[in-house]
Amino acid sequence: MSKSKILYAEDDETIAFLTQDSLESQYQVVHCSNGEEALQAFKNEKFDICLFDIMMPKMDGFELASEIRKLNAEIPILFISAKTLKEDRIKGLKIGADDYLIKPFSIEELMLKIEIFLKRSQKKTAPENLIYKIGNSQFDTNNYTVTSQNNTVSLTQREAELLNFFFEHKNTVLKREEILKALWGEDDYFMGRSLDVFISRLRKIFAEDDAVKIENLHGIGFKFRVD
Repeated sequence: MSKSKILYAEDDETIAFLTQDSLESQYQVVHCSNGEEALQAFKNEKFDICLFDIMMPKMDGFELASEIRKLNAEIPILFISAKTLKEDRIKGLKIGADDYLIKPFSIEELMLKIEIFLKRSQKKTAPENLIYKIGNSQFDTNNYTVTSQNNTVSLTQREAELLNFFFEHKNTVLKREEILKALWGEDDYFMGRSLDVFISRLRKIFAEDDAVKIENLHGIGFKFRVD
């Protein structure tokens, strides 16, 4: 069985060497030292997951992720960065990243996150293709798309997982910690802020559909209401 292929963009030679050396015990890793090089590699080869530093020459990680999302809305993107500001994490998620790991990080945690995303991506390739009708839209769970009339919006893997979880529990009160543990396996401040970003994105997608509403229940959680 072939190894999963990782696109790894990191300009710090020491961090890149240590991380790549550790990951290559289980994965095939293509390392690039700047964003432009990584973008070209993505265009030329097929990858299963992306790991991007943010502060890189020629093209930073934010711009790189934005360009990758134009080419592929589904591939998991993880930021690995020394930038610890809440605003940077939120910006990364809004661009379309699926997770954000702060340096210094443990290689064990990184590999665990990689495995979680790869397993979820593999589930997507299952032959069963579920398409749900949500209000006036159709949600394609395999292709991570929401289609309404002539408009189709692509979701990231995290957004698709959240929408799927909401739909499976529609018209039911869901506690924040329940959602966080179902999607991330843990409940902490940053994960909670990430959840808010994804919910905001879903609200925009269904903004013109009166049959769909994500209600915020203060101090409790949310209700995904579908008429």
